Amino acid sequence: MLDRHIHPRVKPALNRLASWLDKPGITPDGLTLTGFAAGVLTLPFLALGWYPAALVAIVVNRLLDGLDGALARRRGLTDAGGFLDIALDFLFYALVPFGFALAAPAENALAAAWLLFAFIGTGSSFLAFAALAAKHNIDNPGYAHKSFYYIGGLTEGTETIVLFVLCCLFPAHFTLLAWVFGALCWLTTTTRIWSGCLTLRSLTP
Repeated sequence: MLDRHIHPRVKPALNRLASWLDKPGITPDGLTLTGFAAGVLTLPFLALGWYPAALVAIVVNRLLDGLDGALARRRGLTDAGGFLDIALDFLFYALVPFGFALAAPAENALAAAWLLFAFIGTGSSFLAFAALAAKHNIDNPGYAHKSFYYIGGLTEGTETIVLFVLCCLFPAHFTLLAWVFGALCWLTTTTRIWSGCLTLRSLTP
């Protein structure tokens, strides 16, 4: 819901940073992998209850995730780069709830499982429609900077990162935040499946 409003505002700053990073030894895929490595550190940090450290790892991961795309747009988007970026993004999103489950299994495990279940819904509906949108050459002008069709919804990347930040700042409230956000994710999944089916049926002669 917020991505289409946030991206245009942060894009100029990311482009300026990308211009400074645009050097022979730095590649978009390198930034993607470095960002993912930083994101993976979130898992042990959460498991150990080091929530401020986990928050820093999340912020670094998201910053590099923005910079890899900005640098890729300077050099030319590639299918391989887009695939690597989205695949590692979804792995990162999944490891955060798992980290909270490891931090306090008795309190957090069920809510973390619910959140992961909801992420499967948003992720599968997102990627399934993106694949068919590419097949039918459907574009989304609201996300023209993406290397694939980016279908929106109530819970997108921005909302998910806000959730992770809040969970790190207020870990005692993880279960409440996870249950509420998971429910919102299922609303997103439902609307995506409904609108996706209507869109694809409209293309049938």
